[in-house]
Amino acid sequence: MRYLHTMVRVTDVEKSLDFYCKKLGMQEVRRMESEAGRFTLIFLAAPKDASRAASEKAPLLELTYNWDPEIYGEGRNFGHLAFEVDDIYATCDRLMQAGITINRPPRDGRMAFVRSPDNISIELLQKGETLPKQEPWASMPNTGKW
Repeated sequence: MRYLHTMVRVTDVEKSLDFYCKKLGMQEVRRMESEAGRFTLIFLAAPKDASRAASEKAPLLELTYNWDPEIYGEGRNFGHLAFEVDDIYATCDRLMQAGITINRPPRDGRMAFVRSPDNISIELLQKGETLPKQEPWASMPNTGKW
């Protein structure tokens, strides 16, 4: 058995691609539209996995857009997606500068949470060793849900 992908339903393709690709840094590796099923599937890979995605050996994020509107709620029951990042502080700073709320700041130098436009929790984990505590992160409070 091997892990293939995680699927999340999205309500706005452009907002979702802006978040996952432009702000988070993922890359679209393939797309499929089903007229009969009335849905679009968009597969994304993390930058370091994108070259392996063509051969189906990389984990992917599948964004599912159903053409007929549905209300999915906050997605909290889904849990979260997790991504390893090279520098938790730089990543959170870049996301904040792009207008993304850091719901759980990386106070510990190890972990942070943000949410997608569809309220999917995204966990960011520091690659390797935990970074030393750093302001303003160390004293920044949580914002909203994560």
